[in-house]
Amino acid sequence: MKIKIILIIAVAATLVSCQRQGSSDIDSTAYLEEITIKQLQDGYREKRFTVEKVVNDYLKRIELLDKEGPCLNSVIAINPDAIKIAKELDEELAQGKVRGPLHGIPVILKDNIDTRDSMPTTAGATVLRNSFVGRDSWIAAKLREAGAVIIAKANLSEWANFRASRSSSGWSGVGGQTRNPYELDRNPCGSSSGSGVAVSANLCAFAIGTETDGSIMCPSNNNGIVGLKPTVGLISRSGIIPISFTQDTPGPMCRSVSDVAYCLGAMVGPDPNDPKTLDPNARFYNDYTQFLRLDGLMGKRIGFITNASGFHHKVDTLMSKAISDLRRFGAEVFEVSLPIPQEVNSAEFQVLLYEFKDGLNRYFASLGEKAPVKSLEELISFNRTDTIELRHFNQHLLELAQGKGDLNSPEYIKALETMQKGIRQNGIDKVMDENKLDLLIIPTGSPAWKTDLILGDNYIGGNTSYAAMAGYPSITVPMGNIDGLPVGISFIGRAWCESTLIEAAYSYEQGTKHRIKPKLMK
Repeated sequence: MKIKIILIIAVAATLVSCQRQGSSDIDSTAYLEEITIKQLQDGYREKRFTVEKVVNDYLKRIELLDKEGPCLNSVIAINPDAIKIAKELDEELAQGKVRGPLHGIPVILKDNIDTRDSMPTTAGATVLRNSFVGRDSWIAAKLREAGAVIIAKANLSEWANFRASRSSSGWSGVGGQTRNPYELDRNPCGSSSGSGVAVSANLCAFAIGTETDGSIMCPSNNNGIVGLKPTVGLISRSGIIPISFTQDTPGPMCRSVSDVAYCLGAMVGPDPNDPKTLDPNARFYNDYTQFLRLDGLMGKRIGFITNASGFHHKVDTLMSKAISDLRRFGAEVFEVSLPIPQEVNSAEFQVLLYEFKDGLNRYFASLGEKAPVKSLEELISFNRTDTIELRHFNQHLLELAQGKGDLNSPEYIKALETMQKGIRQNGIDKVMDENKLDLLIIPTGSPAWKTDLILGDNYIGGNTSYAAMAGYPSITVPMGNIDGLPVGISFIGRAWCESTLIEAAYSYEQGTKHRIKPKLMK
């Protein structure tokens, strides 16, 4: 079989200028703009369009908006089998077979997620440019079984943004710089940059991102979409290039809370290859749409973490309005303080360094004899001689990780205990217990900053570390915009409370409807 891989941006390029193509082709795909999973299913059932047509039109949008058009650079590779898979799913529909709500629904996966399709899994790194693993990750297999069509792989911050002392989110050696669809010179945030941009620009029905600390939440904020970071262990990490065994999780990125609920049930469940999914306290649901309640905020006790605000006066204004809306929809909102002690932040950094070395070496080993490098040490050596990898940014974090020992190190064990006790028992759990809270809220982040390949990212606020370090779930929903740039509100809960998060987020979303579609005119 001839392998056809479309690289959306030349590796020698970063921010490139493109010419907008004619509008007639893109106009023919306008029915896909802001379409929901339910609306797609209704269209299939009523025979208004086929899976093949929908997949083909999403691929057309990728070609015109991502490769040409405004050059979003959110996609690294197209699945050459996508149309074939779509035809097979149309045949099933013709025979009366419907696998479920994701039957025929196009999805894009972040390119650190293994698939057996003829696409490499690169983590954005040139060393893995030709790494065809020939196997499905847990999440790819579950989505495929549910009838979803994996149409492409998304660009990302290289190595999920755990590489350099400074970086530009959305830049990778393979994919170049992903661009924000609201203003092309603005940053999409990372590391699930391409996933966030592709969803926002309507290049797919939904996407999968991964998060260690902020990599679903921040790009969802900057790109005006809904992103769910589940409890660590709700969705298996098997077959995903890792950073942290303790904090990593995949999660859905969608344009609506209802779409999050539709796709979440297809991906959850225990996996013997991922011990985190075998937690006896785990709560898995095959159908999360049961929690889409318009009155989902009624009676909820919510704590507003005040020390996570104050970084931008216009964000504060939107947050004040959001709190008024939450109260209007029946919630009680209380001000709470939850600072993260410096020793907890420092402990997290040590945990990530140790677990990254261990996890990456294990992943390279899983590639067998065809692995382009066999260890983190070999990766560092490769980058030093590569013409692309160190052009803009260093590999300081890789080098720090390489200097660490194994997971039996007393330093690692102590850091893990310090982090988890500090953020759980002495942090989130304590505040929620003392105030009898159902949820916590914070502003997810600031408006998107301008992309800068010299100075790197310019984060000014927001805090994704609460849920990330605890391994607890969080969901972000648009709460308004600042001069056309979206910002979100995050709902945070205890482990396995995705149902509560969905109730609250759906009620807030439906009562406010702050999602704005990017115009994609520049």
